[in-house]
Amino acid sequence: MESIKDKVAIIGMGCVKFGENWGKSLEDMIIEAAYEAYEDAGIDPKDIQAAWWGTCFAGHTGQIMASPLKLKYIPVTHVENACATGSEAIRGACYAVASGAADIVLALGAEKLKDTGFMGLPQTRPIATWSYRLTSQTPPAVFAMLATGYFAKYGLSHEEGKKILAHIAVKNHYNGSLNPKAHFQKEITLEQAIKAPMIAYPLGLYDSCGVSDGAAAAIICRADMAKKFRADPIYIKSMQIAQGPREGWLSQKYDFAHVEETWRGGNAAYKEAGIKNPRKEINIAEVHDCFGITELTIMEDLQFSPRGMVKEDVLAGTFTLKGDLPVNTDGGLKCFGHPIGATGLRMQYEVYKQLQGKAGPRQIKNPRIGLTHNQGGEPGAATVSVLITGNELG
Repeated sequence: MESIKDKVAIIGMGCVKFGENWGKSLEDMIIEAAYEAYEDAGIDPKDIQAAWWGTCFAGHTGQIMASPLKLKYIPVTHVENACATGSEAIRGACYAVASGAADIVLALGAEKLKDTGFMGLPQTRPIATWSYRLTSQTPPAVFAMLATGYFAKYGLSHEEGKKILAHIAVKNHYNGSLNPKAHFQKEITLEQAIKAPMIAYPLGLYDSCGVSDGAAAAIICRADMAKKFRADPIYIKSMQIAQGPREGWLSQKYDFAHVEETWRGGNAAYKEAGIKNPRKEINIAEVHDCFGITELTIMEDLQFSPRGMVKEDVLAGTFTLKGDLPVNTDGGLKCFGHPIGATGLRMQYEVYKQLQGKAGPRQIKNPRIGLTHNQGGEPGAATVSVLITGNELG
């Protein structure tokens, strides 16, 4: 199978401020993200030859994006892949360019959840195809099972586990406090995180991401064209999506202490990118911290920490801005919330800025290779995207 490595580049990106954007319509956010990306790439809207539109709850066709952007009679594809929708939009755009079907394309994801009134994600699953659930479990309840499963497998008491999760929350809130585009821009203390109200045992308020509105966009072109537009394009090294068959919910063997799709998707991405030692070769990662326990297990599933040993890295500060492998440098889902269609592109926006040395007070030292991990679904039944990018060819 042919690799996409170094065939495609990102030459522009845009991202709105995430949050309770009552004063902005979905169309407003689409336009803001797209035009920041156009300006960043130094192109005109008429240069776009095709577009990919990622959303779960904002309409059924590409017209929802084509109309506010006045895209004139070009292909616009609407994609949806649960919480990995934004990454799916990037993937479709990149493979179209790699195939030669287009030279310059747009990938954009957006969602306006606050107007729905839902306190979490709207539940739209058809009962007949998701009948493995005995009750209507909420996302916090399902990811709480991941936490209790992980604690049990590796012998962590409730107090030990809560402390580790609290360190992740404190880290991400600190990073978010440095980011003007984050929904939540306030530091928290370890004590606040540990003593926060319980959402679903053992996950508390600060172990859970919020509900937000947001949009983000990317301009993608052939790698051999990239430096015509800017001196510092970011090159695609690998793009992988691992879709699970829900075996975790159907088998007693599932341990509720890892996400198999992340493990397999990571391995496939590393192989395509030529990564032999992820912990040493990946310089920055944006991962899907919908809950603190998700980030915890991702560190092991992506081989940043040995199995059962991530607690040592968390307590040692390995994943902080000044650590050996900074993770969620922009604050993650914990500080941005999770407008479904936008999240994967928002993650890549941070990696893009970091690899260019343009992340302001969050900037880490001399990153070369970055990874985004975007997870849809839930433990035992997930859709995972792993995207690796770099600031050099080769």
